[in-house]
Amino acid sequence: MPQFETTRKVRHSAAQMFALVADVEKYPEFVPMCERLSVRLRRETPEGEILVADMTVGYGPVRETFTSKVQLDRQALAIVVEYLDGPFKFLDNRWTFQPTGEQSCDVGFWIHYEFKSKVLGALMGSMFDRAFRKFSEAFETRADKVYGVPA
Repeated sequence: MPQFETTRKVRHSAAQMFALVADVEKYPEFVPMCERLSVRLRRETPEGEILVADMTVGYGPVRETFTSKVQLDRQALAIVVEYLDGPFKFLDNRWTFQPTGEQSCDVGFWIHYEFKSKVLGALMGSMFDRAFRKFSEAFETRADKVYGVPA
């Protein structure tokens, strides 16, 4: 059961980084292996905004689409992703944004998953692992592009 966790210090505010990660429709522009993302449902709740989204990931000739429920908690500066359907047995994903200054924060990224198919797991597993290692860097690069490179 692969798992990956990282915390990255970035020179953008926690609110800016939360907004960037919450803007899931933009993922195909910069997230490794993300080819398509569409939001099926968007709903406000007392706990925050909830999305149901389909994400298509690919590497070489292999493409897989999965559906997740995404809870955006702006108050807590946290994003929780709950797997609903697709090629995984399970997938849990969490993002946290801890302010460390007015224009800096620690971005925490954690993911734990397992493919239903051992063959697909063997085929995609190492690529997913490499992609997850580049996720935080991809979001920081995107933040520099959207908000400007900090001085």
